[in-house]
Amino acid sequence: MPKTASVSPRPALATDLMTSLGELLRQWLPRQRWFAGKDRPVSELGLLSMTELFPGCLHLLVHTGLGGVPGPGGAPAGDCYQLLLGVRKHLSPRLGRALIGRAEQGPLAGLTIYDALHDPRSAQLLLERLRHPGTAGPLRFEVDPSVPVPAGLPPRLLETEQSNSSLVYGDEFILKVFRRIQPGVNPDLEVPVALAGQGCRRVPAPVAWFRTTHPQGATLGVLQPYLRDASDGWALALQALASGDDFTVQAHELGRAMAEVHLALAAAFPGSGHDDNGSTAAAMTERLDAAAHSVPALRPFVPGLQSAFGALATCDSGPPAQRVHGDLHLGQVLRAGREWFVIDFEGEPSRPLAERCTAQSPVRDIAGMLRSFDYAARQRRPWRPEWARRCREAFCGGYAALAGWDPRKKHGLLRAYETDRAVYEVLYEARHRPDWLPVPMAAIERLAVRGD
Repeated sequence: MPKTASVSPRPALATDLMTSLGELLRQWLPRQRWFAGKDRPVSELGLLSMTELFPGCLHLLVHTGLGGVPGPGGAPAGDCYQLLLGVRKHLSPRLGRALIGRAEQGPLAGLTIYDALHDPRSAQLLLERLRHPGTAGPLRFEVDPSVPVPAGLPPRLLETEQSNSSLVYGDEFILKVFRRIQPGVNPDLEVPVALAGQGCRRVPAPVAWFRTTHPQGATLGVLQPYLRDASDGWALALQALASGDDFTVQAHELGRAMAEVHLALAAAFPGSGHDDNGSTAAAMTERLDAAAHSVPALRPFVPGLQSAFGALATCDSGPPAQRVHGDLHLGQVLRAGREWFVIDFEGEPSRPLAERCTAQSPVRDIAGMLRSFDYAARQRRPWRPEWARRCREAFCGGYAALAGWDPRKKHGLLRAYETDRAVYEVLYEARHRPDWLPVPMAAIERLAVRGD
C-alpha cells in the first residue's frame, strides 16, 4: 500500500488549505450525487472547519456560496458540506473512483486528494473513533454504551444514489455520513432515539454518532444496526410488478407499520395540535410558483394545481399535526422477514432543518407513499394503474385499522398533499434525473385536471 502522507492541522495549513483544494473542489463537488447546487456553478468556496481526523485524513466543513448574495439575517447564502479527504503521495489504482485531483499549489502541493470514504483503511479508522467516545478538535464522538460495537468490521461504501454517504460495517452496522450540514440535531438522530424511548421497534435505534461544535453545533453522522437480510420496499414492489404478483398484502402491512410509527411519534413529541390549513395552503402555493419558475413544463397546469391548495384552506382539518417522517416513499422502508421497518428520518434535505422538525399533518407521509406506488407502477410497460390503485387502497386500509382514522375519507387533504409531493418530484427530477420527469408530470396532469 502506498505510504500515507501525514498532514497536521497547523494554523498556517488551515488558513492556506483552500489554496490547494479550492479549484479541485470547484470541479469535483458539482459531480457528486449529494451536492445540491448542480444547477449553478460553485461561485464561492470557503473553509469553515478543518480537523486532522487521523494521519492522512482531513475532516472539512466547507461553505459553497452564491456569489456573495446574503442569506437570512445577513449570513452568507449557500450550503455547508462535510468532506473527509484522504491525502497521499500516490493513489492506489483500486481507489481510482475516489480521486479528486492532485494539488498543484499551497501546503498540499504535489499530493493526491481523494474521497476518504472510499478507502477501507480510513473507513475502519472512522469506526474506531465511533467505538471510543471522545473529541478531535471541534468533533464529538458519542455512543450508546448498552450496545457494543465490535472492532475490525470490514467496511463497504454503498454505491446507491442518495443525498448522503453510507458505510456498511460487516453487515452489522450502517453509518450514514451527512453531506449537507445544517445547524442543530439532525432528525435522523433525534427521531430514532425518541422512538426507541417509546419502545417502537420499527426504527433501528442509533448506537453511535458524531457531531461538531464549530462553527455551529450540528450532527455529522449516525451509526445504526444494519438489517442485513432486508429488502427495501422499492425493490420488492418492482419484483412484484415484474413477476405479475399482487402487492396488496405487503401494502396493507406497511400501512399498519406506518400507523404504528405515527402513533409512537405522537407520543414521543406531544402537544402539536392541528395544522393551520390556510398557512399550509399558502406554503404549498409558494412552492408551486417556485417550481413552475424553474420547470417550464409545469406552468400550464398551475391553475388546476392551485385549486387543490385552495380547497385545502376550507376542508376538514384532519388528524392533529405531529412529527412525521417527512420524505416517506418505498425506498425508505425495509422488509425483513414479515416485518416492515422505517428508515431515513432526515426529511427532504433541500428544506431547512427547522421546517423538517416542525409538526405537520401525517397525511403528508401517507401522500408520499401513495405517490411512490404510482412511481413503481410506471416503471413497467404497459403502465398498470390498477396495480397502484390496489396498493393505495390496501395501504390506507392497513393504516386506518390501527390509526383510528381513514386517509381515504380525507379527500381534500390527501389531494393537496399528493399535489404538493408531485410538485416536489417534478423539481427534483428536472434537476437530477430528467429522464424520469414524465413520471411526476403524468400525476401533475391528472391532479390538475381531475383532482384525483
